[in-house]
Amino acid sequence: MPRRSRPEGEESLRELLGQLPEELRAQALTHASWVEHRAESYERLAFLGDVVLSLAVSTDLFPRFESYGAGRLTKVRAQAVSGASCARIALGIGVPEKLREAAPEGEGRSADMLLDSERVLASICEAIIGAAYLAFGFERTAAAVVRSFAGEVEDALKHPVDYKSVLQERLARRAEVVVYRIDSEQGPAHDRSCVAVAEVDGQELGRGEGKTKKGAEQEAALQALDALDRDLRLDVELDHHEAGPDAPRR
Repeated sequence: MPRRSRPEGEESLRELLGQLPEELRAQALTHASWVEHRAESYERLAFLGDVVLSLAVSTDLFPRFESYGAGRLTKVRAQAVSGASCARIALGIGVPEKLREAAPEGEGRSADMLLDSERVLASICEAIIGAAYLAFGFERTAAAVVRSFAGEVEDALKHPVDYKSVLQERLARRAEVVVYRIDSEQGPAHDRSCVAVAEVDGQELGRGEGKTKKGAEQEAALQALDALDRDLRLDVELDHHEAGPDAPRR
């Protein structure tokens, strides 16, 4: 696979984290359960950082792989910036140590528990990116993102995820089984378009399109995984709302 040359001296996210203004760095490392008002936590910065991360990686991938269609680029990007990838980057740039240092007095145990959560680590990674964007602008932040995520991108290129297997593993924890149904096939054999639907107990969970049945099923599985993640985020929001503003977040 072609590799993008890295200018000498280009910064990483670890370096930008160390240069953040104190207020932004503190917010990027503050869990919602540590503050009275949720907006003071890393969540708003993570919302911003998620967009910056996606745009930075997309901007890097687009000129490098001119023969890739939108679907393939989307899959590479989705795998490279996944929650698992962001959590690994967070570990690599020293988030565990920084989070323990930022924990309020008496919250050391809470910090250690939070560090066991892939979702928390991923959110902090995104929050750091969001904070860097506010402090240093897009170009400098994007360069650091591309450098820090280079290994995740290469892994996504060399070892594409089997989304059908990932989805089945997720559903197996809930004692559920996914079934794929080909909803439609159109076009001649050399330019066929297939639409597949991923269903659980007859209910549609994801829908995808591809030039082959297998490709369409993989896309349907990816869409189903996105739907499960959205449902999980909604469950967390509802749990917090019902528990009240002072309840610790998961």
